[in-house]
Amino acid sequence: MKSRKSGAWNVRRLAGAILAVVALFVVVVTATLVVKSRVARVESSGPATSGADLRIKEAELEEESGGVRWRLRADQALVFEAERRTALKGISVKVFERDRWWTIVGEEGDLFQQTSNVEIRRNVVLTSSDGFRLETSVLRWLGAERRLWTDTPVRMSRDGAVIDGGALDVRMGDETTTMTGRVRATFAGKPPAR
Repeated sequence: MKSRKSGAWNVRRLAGAILAVVALFVVVVTATLVVKSRVARVESSGPATSGADLRIKEAELEEESGGVRWRLRADQALVFEAERRTALKGISVKVFERDRWWTIVGEEGDLFQQTSNVEIRRNVVLTSSDGFRLETSVLRWLGAERRLWTDTPVRMSRDGAVIDGGALDVRMGDETTTMTGRVRATFAGKPPAR
């Protein structure tokens, strides 16, 4: 039987891992847009229907810093200068550390340049090499508050445990993770030996 301290430590570790992934995602998207805006110009593929100031197809950026390597891929990035917003489609972010990795995928999202806030939408899935999986339809990062949250149904799973809830709120400053709404937890099977 695990103690309460062990459970609290696992929640703090999970909150820290989610913070790292989201922070790296924000850095990756910002760096990608800066690099691509300097080297790639809007492709002329017929009349522009989006109204974007800059359209980047198949954006990809990979970088290593502080012992962490990350790679961002987006099928398309649309920059809207007046709104200070970049719309992304077909998003995939991979973050690699020495002994683990994370992946976040989603069909679309927005990066708000002034605040560095991020919203990823439609079939959002975060996975890690240790078997953790988070699924939701919208995942948001508020940089100033160091808050990762969704107000849509969310599912977290790992090692046979599945937790479903109506919303998720991770506050990095307080090191708290709260799942609200109708929360249901199912524990099946034996956890792997450690």
